[in-house]
Amino acid sequence: QVQLVESGGGLVQAGGSLRLSCTASGSTFSINAMGWYRQAPGKRRELVAGISSGGNTNYADSVKGRFTISRDNAKNTVYLQMNSLKPEDTAEYYCNIGTWLSRGYSAKDYWGKGTLVTVSS
Repeated sequence: QVQLVESGGGLVQAGGSLRLSCTASGSTFSINAMGWYRQAPGKRRELVAGISSGGNTNYADSVKGRFTISRDNAKNTVYLQMNSLKPEDTAEYYCNIGTWLSRGYSAKDYWGKGTLVTVSS
C-alpha cells in the first residue's frame, strides 16, 4: 500500500501563487506516474496535471501556462506550482498515483486526503 500526504494549500488572492507538495510513503517502489486532481463544490473531480517517472507531463487546458508539475523521485514527492491563480481554481486538490499511457496520465485508485486551495477575487 501507498500513502499520500498533501500540503501547501491555503487562501490566496487572485493573481497570486501557491506550491502544493505531495509525499508518498509505503510501497513506493511501485510508483510510476503521479498527478494532481481537483474538485470544486458541485463539480466532478478533474485532472489538473500528471507527470511520468521520466518527466513527461500533461496539463488540463485551463491551467496550461500557469501551473507546473514536477517531481523528486528520490523523495517520492510531486509538486504543483500554481501561478496567476484565478477564483475558478478554487477547489480541493488531490494527489494521485497513476500510470503513464500513450495518451498521457491515467489515475489509479490511490488518493491523498486533499488540500484546499481558495482564491479570492
